[in-house]
Amino acid sequence: MSLPSLRLKANADRRLRAGHLWVYSNEIDVAATPLNGFAAGDQAILEAAGGKPLGIVAMSPNNLICARLLSRDVKHVLDKSLLVHRLNVCLSLRERLFDKPFYRLVYGDSDLLPGLVVDRFGDHLVVQLASAAMERNKDALIEALVQVLKPRGILFKNDSAARDAEGLERYVDTAFGVVPEWVDLEENGVKFQAPVLEGQKTGWFYDHRMNRARLAPYVQGKRVLDLFSYIGGWGVQAAAFGASEVFCVDASGFALDGVERNATLNGCAEKVTCVEGDVFAALKELKSAEERFDVIVADPPAFIKRKKDIKNGEAAYRRLNETAMRLLNKDGILVSASCSMHLEEDNLQNILLTSARHLDRNIQLLERGAQGPDHPVHPAIAETRYIKSLTVRLLPNS
Repeated sequence: MSLPSLRLKANADRRLRAGHLWVYSNEIDVAATPLNGFAAGDQAILEAAGGKPLGIVAMSPNNLICARLLSRDVKHVLDKSLLVHRLNVCLSLRERLFDKPFYRLVYGDSDLLPGLVVDRFGDHLVVQLASAAMERNKDALIEALVQVLKPRGILFKNDSAARDAEGLERYVDTAFGVVPEWVDLEENGVKFQAPVLEGQKTGWFYDHRMNRARLAPYVQGKRVLDLFSYIGGWGVQAAAFGASEVFCVDASGFALDGVERNATLNGCAEKVTCVEGDVFAALKELKSAEERFDVIVADPPAFIKRKKDIKNGEAAYRRLNETAMRLLNKDGILVSASCSMHLEEDNLQNILLTSARHLDRNIQLLERGAQGPDHPVHPAIAETRYIKSLTVRLLPNS
């Protein structure tokens, strides 16, 4: 394949040589290689200002991040051969980590496959393509996935807003074989079914697996409240780990049907109560009813999607966590989680401290959690680290 060149300005290669994978539009020598000469999804040979090849990039010429490095070897373009190789590298890590085939198989830039996410549910794969380059090579991707994993079905869950920036249409489509509406998975010894067709994102959130595992010693014999429960990732595991009673709160009736389905699957339906409605309104009603809990999990959707949302988002985290603290017993445990990349862990910690002091309570930080190793962090790309989970203990101020 003969590829065009993309030339950098002088010294613009330093960040890439240091390990980063992204190229910004203001780093391009547009006199030598105009960005309007490329279409979204094109591949190019990235060159330093002096002409030395730096690797192969996938182009997004209309975006601030106008190119992403696919390979530092110019012989390795994005095709079936490279995809098979990368998928095998991904698989070798996940099979080392987990004894059952339920995990995030591909995590974008961190796995050197920018714009690609693949979640594995045994014999079924759910794939998200967020770049024009991956969309253009989706047939090769299907072939590579079939060769490496031999799945029964592959679902393209391409309905995320990330596709808009690439000028890609949103769609959900079975790309190979048969994919049922609900697929089986197992996490921390607990069985689940995830709604991959109608559910959020790929249908399940593997990123908090390790943090949910650490619930076990805190919930045995305890009363637990799971906020923004979705289909029970935290709440049903708490019940399976020995909680005496679990309340799952979510605005979606569909999600709560999933909670009931998964609680029944694990023989703990009698312990689980579902509360449908706005979480903040539900917290107010629980407070009015003088309900109290030993453990509360607050794992909301991202309150901070962009940098300009930081102030309002941090206020929302403060409101959520302080309100939750009001429902904790005197020796209660709060698991406060965030999937907002723009919320620094230290800021979440300060929000918890400030909230506790406002309620005249003492606080102990017991555990810090992050995303699991099937969501590896690229050390040069801060955006690949997004999950925070802080487990704190609230004590009387005496």
